[in-house]
Amino acid sequence: MHEMALCEGIVEIVEEEARRRSFSRVKTVCLEIGALSHVAPEAMKFCFAAVAARTIADGAVVEVVELPGVAWCMACSRSVEIAQRDDPCPCCGSYQLQVTAGEEMRVKELEVD
Repeated sequence: MHEMALCEGIVEIVEEEARRRSFSRVKTVCLEIGALSHVAPEAMKFCFAAVAARTIADGAVVEVVELPGVAWCMACSRSVEIAQRDDPCPCCGSYQLQVTAGEEMRVKELEVD
């Protein structure tokens, strides 16, 4: 489960921001997770609770904004939404797609005290 390692990285980001901005507690962590990122939002929430225990983010709520997968279709010259990497273009059926969005996972915002 790579979500555990990702959550460890998120806690490190949160602790670094706490040092830089002098806050004492994190109430909410908002994450953006792309549909093509191979990250399970529910697993992230579960893992974050375990990793954040006894840290500045202990008890923080994790909110997830799911971003769609987007690709450029070389055949019909359109930007299209896709659910998986191997999906065909929903407009023309071509498989000549270049992914342009949906692979990201980032901390979007923090609600802090």
